[in-house]
Amino acid sequence: MIELFFSTYISSSIRFLFLLAPFFVVTMFLALTRGLPADEKTAIIRRACISALVLGVILFFAGPLLFGAIGITLNSFRIGAGTLLFLTAISLVNNGTRSHATSLPDDSRDDIAVVPLAIPVMIGPATIGAILVYGAELKQVAAVAGGLLGLVSSLLILAVLLRLSGYLEKAMGKNGLNIMSKISGLILSAMAAEIVLTGLSGFITASGLVVR
Repeated sequence: MIELFFSTYISSSIRFLFLLAPFFVVTMFLALTRGLPADEKTAIIRRACISALVLGVILFFAGPLLFGAIGITLNSFRIGAGTLLFLTAISLVNNGTRSHATSLPDDSRDDIAVVPLAIPVMIGPATIGAILVYGAELKQVAAVAGGLLGLVSSLLILAVLLRLSGYLEKAMGKNGLNIMSKISGLILSAMAAEIVLTGLSGFITASGLVVR
């Protein structure tokens, strides 16, 4: 049980961290908070990460209920979510950005922490689908606990990166952050391919089709 917990925790932490696309989030955070005082930036980071955590936890446990309610299988959702994640990965590789979260909010917006920073910059459509899939895949209590703690850890790491965003921008520059976003996109594309292939394999097996 302990072995399962730690193995799930480590793999989930890595998965969720790349799903969050941290360097893209840092780039957007810098653009959204340019000129704001340090204490206000800290408050925005706190509110954004708490909002993302609440949504992430809900999605983590909502998969089986959602799939049952709308009458689709986990394998079908794997294929759909994996495809959407792959499109996001392509956008990151090509442009260093997620296609759904590139616009900045209107200056009149009172609070940017929840929208657009938490949603959809941190947790966009592709991330929502992937969290639903990963949460539904975990069956044993130790695995669920490890996966949930992995989600929390990934958000804590993201919060630290956001807190250090000014230093990261000075050290890496905009081009450096953009390159890291592209690398994250490459890893996301591999994760997306794994999700789709797992869904296809499961669908073929469940349908009784055997490829010889």
